[in-house]
Amino acid sequence: MHLSKRCIAEAIGTFWLVFGGCGSAVLAAAVASKVDGSTFNIGIGYVGVSFAFGLTVLTMAYAIGHISGCHLNPAVTAGLVASGRFKVAEAASYMTSQVVGAVIGAGALYLIASGQDGFSASAGGFASNGFGDHSPGKYSLVSCLVAEIVLTFMFLFIIHGATDKRAPAGFAPIAIGLGLTLIHLIGIPVTNLSVNPARSTGPAIFQGGWALGQLWLFWLAPIVGAVLAGITYKAVFETPEKA
Repeated sequence: MHLSKRCIAEAIGTFWLVFGGCGSAVLAAAVASKVDGSTFNIGIGYVGVSFAFGLTVLTMAYAIGHISGCHLNPAVTAGLVASGRFKVAEAASYMTSQVVGAVIGAGALYLIASGQDGFSASAGGFASNGFGDHSPGKYSLVSCLVAEIVLTFMFLFIIHGATDKRAPAGFAPIAIGLGLTLIHLIGIPVTNLSVNPARSTGPAIFQGGWALGQLWLFWLAPIVGAVLAGITYKAVFETPEKA
């Protein structure tokens, strides 16, 4: 399919990832309810948010995987380039489309969330990724850097293995979606979990403060982890094509 149509698919898919995944964090993670004067949380919490991100990738993999490959993530594109599974010449177009989709997704989420009295993207964080004082668990820059590299490496390793021609056909979206769920369960307390520079960029633009200042880490670490995974999988596990 023509590159322009594949890029549109990537933008739509990344819109859904940010709108669905970050939307679950902003709108549904912590919802208060009162009964007999007592307040308690009926939100979905970390587990729910983790599954929301996994479900966005799972659903889009079946919806657009046959169109664009369903990268939805500049790190995924970079990792596939590193393993020789994607053309270098098309990488910038894919990455740009992913960022555009992420920004539109964050914008749509902002319009919805801002309809609630007292909402503030800058004060609440708007599901942005952060380290140090802006890490949910107050983890250091080094801890967050290592976590993002390792978790992105494993995510790309899962993608490469699940989409290998030797893997069972038709099950890759399930493995990739559940893999993303698992790494969110691990990483949300550390950085709010990125492993995706586009996902980090969309909310950071609307948070507008510290998230933009810390955005560099959530481009650097996922790209490094993804490229290392692509190189490793190709070097160790790929089999040469038979003549």
